[in-house]
Amino acid sequence: MAKLNIIMVSFVVLVVASTCIPSLAVQENEPKKLWDQCVVKISPKCALNIISQVFGNGVVSTPCCQELVQEGKECHDTLIKYIADRPSLVGKESKYLQKRDEVWAHCVSVSKALSPA
Repeated sequence: MAKLNIIMVSFVVLVVASTCIPSLAVQENEPKKLWDQCVVKISPKCALNIISQVFGNGVVSTPCCQELVQEGKECHDTLIKYIADRPSLVGKESKYLQKRDEVWAHCVSVSKALSPA
């Protein structure tokens, strides 16, 4: 649980820092679209909800599933891969990427079930 809290705090700090200090937003080897397009497409509450399921034992809420699907798979994949590439997590990266895909499939299913026919 402590590792999950560190991940969540790190994510929030990265988002806030990139918003307040543009020079911190993108390092040379990071895709610029990560910050410019993806981070702003999902609420911090839902981002943390999704992160808690991918990197811990949380469960994504229905409203956050809908937000995730609206964000798009490319952004979801990019953000989770970015977090999973952290040195403290890279050893279990394949596990996290599998959970990322499971969360995506679940959220697409939930969103389709809620969509008007």
